[in-house]
Amino acid sequence: MTVLQVADLSFGYGADKLFQGITFSLEHGQRAALVAPNGAGKSTLLRLVARELTPDTGSVVIRKGIRVAYFRQSHELQAEGTVLDAFLSGFAEVLELRHALTAAQHDAASGSEADLARLSDLTDRYHIAGGDDLERRVEIIAAHLGFTPADMDRPVASLSGGERGRLQLGVVLAIEPDLLLLDEPTNHLDIETITWLEKHLAGLGGALLCVSHDRAFLDAVCPNTMELGHRSFRVYPLKYSDYAVAREEDLARERELAERQEAFVAKTEDFIRRNIAGQKTKQAQSRRKMLEKLETIDRPEDVWATAEKVRFRFAPAPRSGDIVLDARGLGAARGGRTLFSGVELLIRRGDRVGVVGPNGTGKSTLLKLLAGAGAPEDAGDVRRGTNLCQGYFDQHLGSLDPARTAVEEIRSVRADMNVDATRQYLSRFRFYGDDALRKVQGFSGGERSRLALAKLLLEPRNLLFLDEPTNHLDIPAAEILEEALTGFEGTVLLVSHDRRFLERVTTRIVAVREGRVDVYPGGFRDYRDNLEK
Repeated sequence: MTVLQVADLSFGYGADKLFQGITFSLEHGQRAALVAPNGAGKSTLLRLVARELTPDTGSVVIRKGIRVAYFRQSHELQAEGTVLDAFLSGFAEVLELRHALTAAQHDAASGSEADLARLSDLTDRYHIAGGDDLERRVEIIAAHLGFTPADMDRPVASLSGGERGRLQLGVVLAIEPDLLLLDEPTNHLDIETITWLEKHLAGLGGALLCVSHDRAFLDAVCPNTMELGHRSFRVYPLKYSDYAVAREEDLARERELAERQEAFVAKTEDFIRRNIAGQKTKQAQSRRKMLEKLETIDRPEDVWATAEKVRFRFAPAPRSGDIVLDARGLGAARGGRTLFSGVELLIRRGDRVGVVGPNGTGKSTLLKLLAGAGAPEDAGDVRRGTNLCQGYFDQHLGSLDPARTAVEEIRSVRADMNVDATRQYLSRFRFYGDDALRKVQGFSGGERSRLALAKLLLEPRNLLFLDEPTNHLDIPAAEILEEALTGFEGTVLLVSHDRRFLERVTTRIVAVREGRVDVYPGGFRDYRDNLEK
């Protein structure tokens, strides 16, 4: 059963087309990844499918009676009511009955016959409407997303940005829609929650269209991959990692066909030019007519080509000592809760250490302690090695001033660079033309991340602390950062929930969980295999 049919869709702003000629369909139970570099229009296409935007041309047809749920990156939630109210917001009748039932329970304390009868009636209606089953389903989803039973009565207005994101994800999952649209659902989720989400989505019966930069997540959830281009749209019945191989083979074959035709046309035009007025005039005229009827084979659009031009290169740095950090007795508490204590950790030159664990366990806190940026009340001592030049990447991108331009941000670190040299440097991070003169406050998350990395790499570093460096990077930028870090001759300590990134970069794992900090030799793949045993 087809639940979604998109035909000849195009959209743009003014004369600039984001994409055109987009045609695809989704069957009930089909799960597809929508992939492209940042800025290609993936979120815009989801908004068109959700009918929040009107296309320039083409149509979006959703089967009548289909329930649609849409998880947005922007975490747009009403700040009214409790967390439980938000979870039930997709079920207006149940939510209304629940509020009435709560009021009736208070009124029934009077003991009057009328109030008790009303409470009995509302209890029966709530049960018939499926309220009890729905609450149980919501409680299971909420627990996996990190909400305790006590959290369910918290006002939505009291939630942090990350909590709101998890709540909105829970709201769309609770609906169990026939068509689910997900825009970067793994942002700010820890590895355990992502793993649960993968299994949950695989068990849903509806159709799914998902945008994500998490390659391991896409492989686990989406057996189909759709590539969005400016003038092309490719559909592969393959998971992301297999698609990445197949598209390269397709592009090579299509380029060869286009080049063969170009060579044939050039050879034919040369023949026509030499013979149109000679003895072989008829042959030349015949070949000219043939060329006029020839259907031109365009060179294929490589949507990732520009994205792959990001260059993360480390400035030459002095060699550090063999012992980089010697941490003894580290401990930290926040909000009256002990995160960890008695941590002993020795970091040697060349180590690439991944710090992993559930959200809220203190991964970023541990990273800050090791970097010498802990709170005054934190315990322990970190002995630093010799000749260290450290840099710190903050996941909240606090090193950036929203009022500055990209050029001004770079020159705040390197005042010796003139504007032209700065713009040339920024082009390595995909800031072209006037992009370098835009203010940071107008940048997307991906642009801010690239700019923060550009600042970090301006100066020689032999010790890097990276807190969620891939959070807003598109897939090519994350892969290029992986390559740069694996070739980095210094030492790296990083926090990440990107399993593919951890697999390719780390040589040791530090796991933070329930007040414990355990060190595992080997990279993330070894750590994961260890847990599965």
